[in-house]
Amino acid sequence: MKLSHFNFNLPEELLAERPAENRDESKLMVLNRKDQTIEHKTFKDLIDYFDPEDVMVLNNTKVFPARLYGNKEKTGARIEVFLLRELNSETRLWDVLVDPARKIRIGNKLYFGDDESLVAEVIDNTTSRGRTLRFLYDGSYEEFRRKLTDLGETPLPKYIKREVEPEDQERYQTIYAKEEGAVAAPTAGLHFSRHLLKRLEIKGVNFAEVTLHVGLGTFSPVEVEDLSKHKMDSEEAYIRKPATDTINRAITEKRRICAVGTTVMRALESAVSSANTLNEFEGWTNKFIFPPYDFSIANCMITNFHTPKSTLLMMVSAFAGHDLMKKAYDEAIKEGYQFYSYGDAMLII
Repeated sequence: MKLSHFNFNLPEELLAERPAENRDESKLMVLNRKDQTIEHKTFKDLIDYFDPEDVMVLNNTKVFPARLYGNKEKTGARIEVFLLRELNSETRLWDVLVDPARKIRIGNKLYFGDDESLVAEVIDNTTSRGRTLRFLYDGSYEEFRRKLTDLGETPLPKYIKREVEPEDQERYQTIYAKEEGAVAAPTAGLHFSRHLLKRLEIKGVNFAEVTLHVGLGTFSPVEVEDLSKHKMDSEEAYIRKPATDTINRAITEKRRICAVGTTVMRALESAVSSANTLNEFEGWTNKFIFPPYDFSIANCMITNFHTPKSTLLMMVSAFAGHDLMKKAYDEAIKEGYQFYSYGDAMLII
């Protein structure tokens, strides 16, 4: 398959600027791969598709406030710094993106906060847009991290043109987020309300948690027509024994195993044993899933509606089947489904 197979016209008004009023009341499109059918539901109807002992796999990563605004020394120019990952906690080295990139050189200092108590020095140009910064701060590591949290803002995706609002802090986070480390939310999970999780639990559905810290690589554009030449950025993932036990039991019992989001699917597919069961995992994955692909663990998936030519759309195509995916997306556009991070959801069974 080629990159051009994943292009389509997406009307700008379908890019969701805001979340649905209630998490579990966004639209839900249900694709049935066996019957090749498409149904239109509401997200809370999800419960009707699961039986006792089925498993939902959640990504419990937590988004940290990764976007900071600083001022360049001497000129005072406003510079956006997007924290990607911590390289060394002792020396306070971070990989970051800076914008506008052309104004920043090695040796430049950036000042943050009204009191300018947090300073960063540019020590390396890692890529055309990326930089390595060393933060200078008089205080303990805990105080330094607190300072980053205080100064940072919720890293809403760039396509959302409005200012960050107080409600974004809560809504751009799943209700089960606990392991801090993501710079973008695992958006399929944003649709779960506490009430819906409780109803699923009462019904007897089991939950397994994995961690994959979403980086910006997930959203990096694919720039090669031959998909086999695209390299995904690595993202950190953890799968612990309680999750493997729950999931492997469900595999043995032939239950429905639902990956809540493309990040969960990528984590699971990065830890498959030779017997097609799930191994524990701790490390980095740059798994890139595109058609044709045989999935080993999950037999069901919840995902949002993705943008043209994205790696996320390619994974959905591999799971749903390319023709059904195309048909579903045509219908989503016709029916006014909302796309992307704050958009509506799709259940593929």
